[in-house]
Amino acid sequence: MTYLIYIAVAVVAAALAAGVTLMMQRRMANTRAKTILADAAREADDLKRTRELEGKEEALRITSEAEKAANQRMSKLQSTEAKMKQRELQLNQQQSENQRTKNELENTRQNLEAQQNVINQRQSQLDDLHHQAQDLLEHISGLSSAEAKEKLIESLKDEAKTAAASYINDIMDDAKLTANKEAKRIVVQSIQRVATETAIENSVTVFHIDSDEIKGRIIGREGRNIRALEAATGIEIIVDDTPEAIVLSGFDPVRREVARLALHQLVADGRIHPARIEEVVAKVRKQLEQEIIETGQRTAIDLGIHGLHPELIRLVGKMKYRSSYGQNLLQHSRETANLCAVMASELGLNPKKARRAGLLHDIGKVPDEEPELPHALLGMKLAEKYKEKPEICNAIGAHHDEIEQTSLLAPIVQVCDAISGARPGARREIVEAYIKRLNDLEQLAMSYPGVVKTYAIQAGRELRVIVGADKIDDAETEKLSSEIARRIQDEMTYPGQVKITVIRETRSVSFAK
Repeated sequence: MTYLIYIAVAVVAAALAAGVTLMMQRRMANTRAKTILADAAREADDLKRTRELEGKEEALRITSEAEKAANQRMSKLQSTEAKMKQRELQLNQQQSENQRTKNELENTRQNLEAQQNVINQRQSQLDDLHHQAQDLLEHISGLSSAEAKEKLIESLKDEAKTAAASYINDIMDDAKLTANKEAKRIVVQSIQRVATETAIENSVTVFHIDSDEIKGRIIGREGRNIRALEAATGIEIIVDDTPEAIVLSGFDPVRREVARLALHQLVADGRIHPARIEEVVAKVRKQLEQEIIETGQRTAIDLGIHGLHPELIRLVGKMKYRSSYGQNLLQHSRETANLCAVMASELGLNPKKARRAGLLHDIGKVPDEEPELPHALLGMKLAEKYKEKPEICNAIGAHHDEIEQTSLLAPIVQVCDAISGARPGARREIVEAYIKRLNDLEQLAMSYPGVVKTYAIQAGRELRVIVGADKIDDAETEKLSSEIARRIQDEMTYPGQVKITVIRETRSVSFAK
């Protein structure tokens, strides 16, 4: 029992202690809460004052900006007002000028009306005098005005006929005197307006190889590869001691091109045997045939020629692989076509027909078969076969006088063919003469003092002269260039023109050691 009392007393004491602790904690919490509330109130007051100050500053800034904008707007308004006043003043002055001009025009109109009235009065008086004079003349001559007009017209007709006949005779005489001169002018003008490059070909094509070991592979065992290649292409293949080169010989340029392309593919592929050779040659022949057709189509499009028969287009493309006296036939035909168009335009004829006849005039040189006919007549028959117009067929057949010329296109084609083939530089010249001309150019320039070296380049179309910088100054180089050009023009014969370039170079060399 006593033990239970002690326990109860201890529990009561612990409870009292816990109550005292709780009361102390509650007091401390109340005190802390009051402190926090006081701090929060103080911070709120500080924040409020800060926001009030910021609001006042913002209000001052906005007020300042508003005043500034108002001042600027006021300045603009004042400037606009000044401009408007100035514009109003100008309009008032212009209105005054207009009113004054209007008054002057009104005065001028009144003066003109008065003068018109005076003129009308005088015109009526002149009409009366004219009628009186006409009546008097009819009375004196005994003829009416209609009869007098008829006699006057008859006399004027006779005089006009006489004058016209004399004028026609003068024109005919002048035309006879100037016809030759006018024809030369048209020909020269046509030549100057058309200039095309020409390619020089012959009956031999050189095929370059990387090393001489490939020659043995092309020949093959006991020559079977080269025999198969010659049989497939119809071209003679010459393998000699020429380093890194094989010569393809044949008069048909299409076959030579087939052989060259086939050799190129065989060498690149590395497989060279008779079966492969026949396969590659057949493939290349098809490719070249397609290229010929594309060349013909491109040529017709470039010249603006439409409606050509596909076979004629193929023959035009075949001209690319045909040469005449060293002049490429396709380039010659294109040049002739352009010349014909220019000359036809000068003469007032149809340039499209002339260009068509000029392009087709030599198709008789590239037939698939070789009949015993001149190329002009063969070309005419081909054109007739593929439904070309009669005047174009006649121009093709008559451009070498094999048949009679029946249209104006025929002499134009004949003349332009001669111009294209006979102009300087069109046909191949002899190699010795070509080399001699280059040497003469260089020797002529070397004859001048101060010249160090000379080089004739671009097939003799340009001469470069190097002079010593210590012997000739810049001013003398211009004089030297003109002098060399004048001597070449006076002393030498050459196609086209020769450009003379004098080079003077100063070099300063130093070494850093």
